[in-house]
Amino acid sequence: MNLSQLEMFRAVAETGSISAAAQRVHRVPSNLTTRIKQLEAELGVELFIRENQRLRLSPAGRNFLSYNNRILDLVEEARVSVAGTEPQGIFALGALESTAAVRIPTLLARYHQQFSKVELALSTGPSGELLDKLLEGALEATFVDGPVLHPVLDGVPVYKEEMVIVAPLHHAPVTRGQDVNGQILYAFRSNCSYRRHFESWFADDGAAPGKIYEMESYHGMLACVIAGGGLALMPRSMLESMPGSSTVSIWPLADNYRFLTTWLIWRRGALTRNLTEFAALASQLTVNLPPPAK
Repeated sequence: MNLSQLEMFRAVAETGSISAAAQRVHRVPSNLTTRIKQLEAELGVELFIRENQRLRLSPAGRNFLSYNNRILDLVEEARVSVAGTEPQGIFALGALESTAAVRIPTLLARYHQQFSKVELALSTGPSGELLDKLLEGALEATFVDGPVLHPVLDGVPVYKEEMVIVAPLHHAPVTRGQDVNGQILYAFRSNCSYRRHFESWFADDGAAPGKIYEMESYHGMLACVIAGGGLALMPRSMLESMPGSSTVSIWPLADNYRFLTTWLIWRRGALTRNLTEFAALASQLTVNLPPPAK
């Protein structure tokens, strides 16, 4: 296999179409079809499931895509390093919603001021979804709750978050899971690390939440809690940034559950110039973070 084959494979994997991929890599469709078949023959597996005029990755193809992207990223990193060019192009970054809202606006602004040729493409979502996108190559780096123990990922800690339970204003004190056993929760989808953290807090005290309503935003969660409908867990920094935070009661978790660390994560061996400069700037700006609330 060669680099052109790997680039063709990535184009087809991302577009799901030979004709669309051919336009992207400036080749004729018949050439792409031949080169993809040669790659499959060399690997001894079918990389795509062919359905009518569409192609979707087979399980083997999805696995190969991760390695394929890492190879191409390393080649690009080597090219940029030798050329000595400044950061430029698209930088696909992911972040938890709370991180995007209250932690990184200054960082993004500073990065844009220093490297105006970089086009930041920010995606938000729960940690599980962001990690999937990172592993698939759709993101170059992402902020998630960490540390993340994965053989192909690297990262650095950047923010320490105090997690608090948000309850209706006149709710009885919440000091342990048994205090709110069976109560309604508002949370993100099940692939959210903060939701799993909340559920573990219940379980460790022999308690369990009642019905869990899945929400798409912290603002929605807060509105439901204000209305007296249940509980939510969120970073204190996020809560205090929203209107209405003074109309709820706030209860910190026990020390072993109270603080979580947000990490900047990337694929091992994929430190591009864009990412290297971004990680360095993130480290500079987090040195003087205010300590978490007591």
